[in-house]
Amino acid sequence: MLENLPRLLLRAEGAVVALAAVTLYFYADFPWWLLVVLALAPDVSFVGFAAGPRVGAATYNAAHTYLVPVVLGAVGVVAAADLATQVALVWITHIGVDRAIGYGLKYPTGFKDTHLQRV
Repeated sequence: MLENLPRLLLRAEGAVVALAAVTLYFYADFPWWLLVVLALAPDVSFVGFAAGPRVGAATYNAAHTYLVPVVLGAVGVVAAADLATQVALVWITHIGVDRAIGYGLKYPTGFKDTHLQRV
């Protein structure tokens, strides 16, 4: 049981992050349709796998790390730029859901090799 604890914690963390981002999105009264339209946008990064697993892992990881959307969201809040905040919250939601269902950042050895597990 304890050997699975880190994976379970990372999945729970992803679920909580996704829930918090969706809560903030709707609390700010942002349009539901934008959430629906952009929900899968980060998955366009899969195209990188057409150039091989190393490029694919790099493009996927760039679109599936919290680094850029958290900075974008902070800038959006500070600058009162609603669109930036909306995009950031949708992006964070996507990443959180991915983590919750077990999709992690990719290793260059192949699409199925992630930091959470082998999928």
